[in-house]
Amino acid sequence: MLRFLFLFFCLSTRAFAIDEADLLPVDEAFKPEITVSADAVQLSFAVAPGYYLYKERTSLTSMRESELSFGALELPPGEPKTDEFFGEMHVFHKSFSGSAALNFAGPRPNIIAFKLKYQGCADAGVCYPPQTRSYAMDLPGDAPAGITVDSASLPVAPETATSASNPLGLPGAGVASQGGALPEAQAFGVEALATSPAEILVRFSFPKDYYLYRDNTSFALEGAIGLTLKPEWPASRSLTDEHFGKVEVYFGGVEVPLKLDRPIGPAQSANLLVTFQGCKENSVCYPLMTRNIKVDLPIASQAYGQATSELPPSPSKETMPNVPANDLGLLGALLLAVLGGLILNLMPCVLPILSLKALSLAESGASHAQAKRQALAYTAGVLISFVLLGAVLLSLKAAGQALGWGFQLQQPWVVGLLAYVMLTMGLSLSGVITIGAAWGGVGAKLADQGGSRGAFFTGVLACVVASPCTAPFMGPALGYGFTHSASAAIAVLLALGLGLALPFLLIGFVPAIAARIPKPGAWMELLKQLLAFPLYLTAIWLLWVLGHQTGVNGMGLALLGLLLLTAGLWWLERQLWSNHSQAGAHKALAWVLIALSLWPLALASRQTAASTRQADERTVAYDPAELARLRAEKIPVFVDMTADWCITCKVNEANAINTYRVGQAMTEAKMVYMIGDYTNADPQITEYLQQFKAVGVPLYVVYPRNGSPVVLPQLLTQDIVLKAIANAR
Repeated sequence: MLRFLFLFFCLSTRAFAIDEADLLPVDEAFKPEITVSADAVQLSFAVAPGYYLYKERTSLTSMRESELSFGALELPPGEPKTDEFFGEMHVFHKSFSGSAALNFAGPRPNIIAFKLKYQGCADAGVCYPPQTRSYAMDLPGDAPAGITVDSASLPVAPETATSASNPLGLPGAGVASQGGALPEAQAFGVEALATSPAEILVRFSFPKDYYLYRDNTSFALEGAIGLTLKPEWPASRSLTDEHFGKVEVYFGGVEVPLKLDRPIGPAQSANLLVTFQGCKENSVCYPLMTRNIKVDLPIASQAYGQATSELPPSPSKETMPNVPANDLGLLGALLLAVLGGLILNLMPCVLPILSLKALSLAESGASHAQAKRQALAYTAGVLISFVLLGAVLLSLKAAGQALGWGFQLQQPWVVGLLAYVMLTMGLSLSGVITIGAAWGGVGAKLADQGGSRGAFFTGVLACVVASPCTAPFMGPALGYGFTHSASAAIAVLLALGLGLALPFLLIGFVPAIAARIPKPGAWMELLKQLLAFPLYLTAIWLLWVLGHQTGVNGMGLALLGLLLLTAGLWWLERQLWSNHSQAGAHKALAWVLIALSLWPLALASRQTAASTRQADERTVAYDPAELARLRAEKIPVFVDMTADWCITCKVNEANAINTYRVGQAMTEAKMVYMIGDYTNADPQITEYLQQFKAVGVPLYVVYPRNGSPVVLPQLLTQDIVLKAIANAR
């Protein structure tokens, strides 16, 4: 210690014995240049004539030794010199270069932070104090996502400040004392607090005459699993800086929200690494500073963002097949909802229901007044059911559940019950059973019986089987409703129900249409039996959906339940026309069988299915992180959000996606086909749908090699898909 005190005393004495105006500032006498390769740092020094640099006083040290260390600094031999203070040394009077290997303790970071230390003298006999320069530089190569900076390299202001009035940067003129500057720990305070599962608020506090560089500030989470950060900087002030040129800065403190891309997960603690630099106005600049702050993140009950550092751009309006939801306005959304509901009547599940009701109206020979009452009752059943469905969806979403349109068919027990109803109605139409007075208000009797009561429950059934489908025009309308207020969502659902009920309303209220229904006759019995087969087909489809949800075991249990239901219905039919004394016992046995049929369905709903989707080298399951990686590598992607209970999805896949021509086009474009399976509830898929203002499937998004994603129509043709692939190449 005494030796170094003596050294600096001598340096200071020499500095004042020689005119400083005759000496170069330290940054002109010795000009370092740093470049970084994938495995080494290259150092070059330009030494001005009449000056020399000490080899043994030149070093590189890591600022994050837990991540990075340097190998030996390889420098030229230099000129031997016996120094009166340091003893035997080597010096460089001319420019020279060297390098040091990079040794990583773990995964390669995006940037490396390190310090360069050196010291030199003038031949006139004056030595400069030791100099330190801090650097944060991009690391070339395939480094994982992490801290990034805008510039290729970021040289940081010296820890020992120099100025025109102090060209040597002598001790006593540094950061701690020049212009009354505070030590860095007192000048800049940093706090961080998790304000929600998806946000960390970082607060920088410093005096009004100090400022923080925005682009020299970065954030990283250590110890957190599957999380990425996106800072949301407030408005900044432009400043021309002597070190960095035109920069963006903050005076007197700033708060920066950090948005998290985060999957569902438990509460966890993480270390927030804040790296930053600032200055005192018209005074000194501080070296690169780092603060490590512990942050406690609360539980994430739903997914936030795409788990990617790059948020998806907004869909291109030029390629949107429908009007974007936010541009519709309430009136436009209501009109589209009516059109969508009208088209729902053509869906395979709904068409038999509507046909049955029209058939029952013709068979009954109802008067015009009776037809009106039934039409109004049917409409009331549809509207009330849609309102209840919307209320449930809005309530669950308000409680934090990630749900989308058609969520009820993500529940296996709902799918199974619908299969039971379809089978029961089919058996009734086939004449196997007769739904009579003994049924009271149970099961399919509600929809099969005549009059206004039957019409009402037919409307309920039509709503239940139609709600998972997404017809043209429905998507933008529902997107508008569910991204605005609850009242807007209910209004859109009422308009959708009105469209669904419109054909039966026309039959009931327009005599000319009702007159075109053929008069009752023998043909009606044949038609009724024929209509049973679409219902059987619907039951088979529902079992297929259940099989994808619960596996073969679940499907087998549901089939056992259907067998018990059929046996109970058949036995109940037998006791209805039996007059013997044991009719009560027969009836009880029939109801026992019907009740027992629910037990296998309850067991089936607890089964778990293995994945049944076949994948190849161009087909992957939807994953936000994988999508981000593919986009970063500029690989085109076709995202298909689908579900087994979505009829529109299956038609599109069969006719427009899973074809030879489309497969060849994807292969030639080196496009990845990414499938999001929404058959069962998936919060990540719900989050993705919400990003595109879609409330249900299908959703088709094409990510081109360059540019914004393109949303395709909900009803696809092969030509539409081929054109989208060609444009994405």
